[in-house]
Amino acid sequence: MSTRISNPAENRPIPFDAAVPQVAIVLLNWNGWKNTIECLESVFRLSYPAFRVIVCDNASTDGSLDRIRDWADGRIPAPCPSAELAHLVAPPLPKPIPHVTVQPSGNSTGVSSSAKLELIATGGNLGFAGGNNVGLRYALSRPDCQCLWLLNNDTVVEPDALSALIRAVQADPELGLCGSILRDYSCPASVLTLGGRRYSRWSGRTRPILPGSQKERNAPHLPLDYVEGASLLVTRAFLETVGLMAEDYFLYFEEMDWVMRARGRFRLGYSAQSVVYHKEGGSIGGRHKNRNRRTALADFYQARNRLVFTRRYLPWLLPSMCVSVTGTVVHRLLSGRWQNAAAVVKGALAVMNER
Repeated sequence: MSTRISNPAENRPIPFDAAVPQVAIVLLNWNGWKNTIECLESVFRLSYPAFRVIVCDNASTDGSLDRIRDWADGRIPAPCPSAELAHLVAPPLPKPIPHVTVQPSGNSTGVSSSAKLELIATGGNLGFAGGNNVGLRYALSRPDCQCLWLLNNDTVVEPDALSALIRAVQADPELGLCGSILRDYSCPASVLTLGGRRYSRWSGRTRPILPGSQKERNAPHLPLDYVEGASLLVTRAFLETVGLMAEDYFLYFEEMDWVMRARGRFRLGYSAQSVVYHKEGGSIGGRHKNRNRRTALADFYQARNRLVFTRRYLPWLLPSMCVSVTGTVVHRLLSGRWQNAAAVVKGALAVMNER
């Protein structure tokens, strides 16, 4: 399920720096180098002065790591398909950007201090949690790393996005997880969610938190059930107390599992000044070309993990969750999406076979 973070006395992290905490930015890539280098073009424009970037590659088959190195060395440009967001990624940053390739089982000891970009081949397709955990473990081997920012590779960020997140956790020491305003990459004026989502324990479905009023938009504590993993700042204290993400979900529900394991020990929050533009489903193919439709792969893991999560934390609600999953199958059949209906059934059966 999860992995606890050891904190031996000889490798104790430095106290939280009230001025400029050191941050590791972890990006997970899987066959998405074009998205990744566009994201990196925006990340290396951040106004925050103390960060390193760790790109974890989940056994891509499209030559992603080589293409990312080519970008860092200035041999290929980052794509810039959005005219509205071009100012965040263009003109190209001065190159080369110092980078280094490290081993997934290694630590940061001896890594060049000038290498602001660190590349890790995870060795397999480990899923969302498994791939990100490789980066989290590696970052935590550096004692001065005080915060870690999980950022989807299919995003671009405003220059103040990280600074705003750090201000939020500095202002509230009880925050363990902190999110951003996520806007739609294809329609930047549209808000996808404020920091995170609400979760229905009865159906396993989620809904975004949208700005209903200016008062809600600027509220420091929205009723988040979990922080959206597309932009998620996590403190070292949270990781050392709660542990890494559970890897057995592979895709979806990792954030909710984290929250359940942290109950009563940390608070969730978001920063209204941290703005990230997200290509929903772009990092893992979670959406069909018709963006309102999930792919069969996404439906499989959504169905499977709704049941896994409920069995683990809310077993008395399993009958209700089974009804909800059945409703999803019926909906897919009525809409003529036979492959998706089959994927939902397979997801549910996979849980039964795991007993």
